[in-house]
Amino acid sequence: MNYSKNIIIIDLEATCWNGEIPKGQVNEIIEIGICVLDTVSGIISKNKGILIKPERSKVSTFCTELTTITQELLDDKGISFTEACSELREDYQAKNYTWASYGAYDLNMMKRQCKFRGEEYPLSQDHINVKELVFKTKGLSKKVGMNGALKQLNMELEGTHHRGVDDAKNIAKILNWCLRN
Repeated sequence: MNYSKNIIIIDLEATCWNGEIPKGQVNEIIEIGICVLDTVSGIISKNKGILIKPERSKVSTFCTELTTITQELLDDKGISFTEACSELREDYQAKNYTWASYGAYDLNMMKRQCKFRGEEYPLSQDHINVKELVFKTKGLSKKVGMNGALKQLNMELEGTHHRGVDDAKNIAKILNWCLRN
């Protein structure tokens, strides 16, 4: 594998419900968890959770139970999706680097929301699916979730599962293992 020295890792959290999506609402990104993996040193830096105010949905009780993210938190600390994309472009120069996520959900969700909002896609076209990579590198018999991959690699889950800021860092640890093996 021949990647740039730095790879951006992204983990999205989105509005979700236990059951059907309420009428008039849609799945929307509410957190972009991000960090940068230095593939030479293995150092993870610039770890942040960018909170985003949803425009067409509300955070459900189920979503809060899963992510710990509340509607009040987003109302208070969230920014617009457009501002979040600007942050990816300006603070992370995200178009210039390969980026990675665990599975294809984040890639598809980001593209879908940018298209729907008429927002310029802020990421590179070079994407690594860490779920596929760990499956192949570790030689697993079936694909596992992020938490399962951490267990397979004897790594501890750091932070809160289903918080983008923490999951991005955990995915970076998995990717770093894959690149070294």
